[in-house]
Amino acid sequence: MKKILVTGGSGFIGTNLIANLLGEGYEVLNLDKAAPRNKDQATVWQQADLLDYDKLHQLITAFSPEAIVHLAAVTDLDGTNDEYYKANTAGVANLLKIAAELPALARVLLASSMYVCKPGYIPKGYDDYKPHTLYGKSKVEGELVVKNSPKQSFEWVIFRPTSIWGPWFGIPYIDFFNVVYQDRYFDFGSTCTKTYGYVENTVYQLKKLLTAPGIHGRTFYIGDQPPIHIAEWANEIAAEMGKGKIKKVPYLAIQAAATVGDVLAKFGIKFPMTSFRLTNMQTDNVLPLDALYEVTGGSPVSRKMGVRHTLDWLRDHKGYKI
Repeated sequence: MKKILVTGGSGFIGTNLIANLLGEGYEVLNLDKAAPRNKDQATVWQQADLLDYDKLHQLITAFSPEAIVHLAAVTDLDGTNDEYYKANTAGVANLLKIAAELPALARVLLASSMYVCKPGYIPKGYDDYKPHTLYGKSKVEGELVVKNSPKQSFEWVIFRPTSIWGPWFGIPYIDFFNVVYQDRYFDFGSTCTKTYGYVENTVYQLKKLLTAPGIHGRTFYIGDQPPIHIAEWANEIAAEMGKGKIKKVPYLAIQAAATVGDVLAKFGIKFPMTSFRLTNMQTDNVLPLDALYEVTGGSPVSRKMGVRHTLDWLRDHKGYKI
């Protein structure tokens, strides 16, 4: 398997995946509406929209991949109706329809989201859904498109990224590193513990899922074990930056800042804290990774080393002085 199509390869995870694949000699095509974040990957990019079936069909059939990693999606929470997230539903249907025509195709990995269930809700199984946003609802519908599709000659696997971070990332986790760097992150006593994933480990896990036997039709969360308390992680990042321990502040101060952020948001002004973000910061979200680890083994890069690699990237690309 040496010919791989990556949809949405200009995004955060895709940029890291493509860099790894190209480094190992794979032939790669990135189909994305946006140009690559990493300009070195411009030669493998073709502009395409999941909802433009004819162009999508032309580009994919001409490339004739042996595997597809489907990352392309509308991932923000700005949508106010289902139409806004149509790429996550009709776009998946378009891709599967084209995939059925590809003679060399062996497997398709399809990205869903941990937000098919709201934070803090641990599903009873992979068909147990409880989305809390229109984005999450669209990802549920995308999963159902896959699960209800006719049997094909290729295999499919659904994966749900957890809170992934690392080089080439954007909002929200680059914001987390930024506020620690700027001494604006405070520990307000929350006991929030979450499952995170360093992106080099994510790439390793996806590559394992591309070739592992006996996983057709399964769903996996993608991330690293063990989960971590967010203040503990902030202190690890601060230490690698050469800073002291994160300062502690009363909860009421953070709550007041969130209220200010809510007001500013109504006027289109971004603020580092809102009630939505505060609730997220207080909600445990520990997700099951045992099934993934049975297939992929442990994560090869430690969290501490991942932080170092990320800070190197922030120094080179974002002007961090550390």
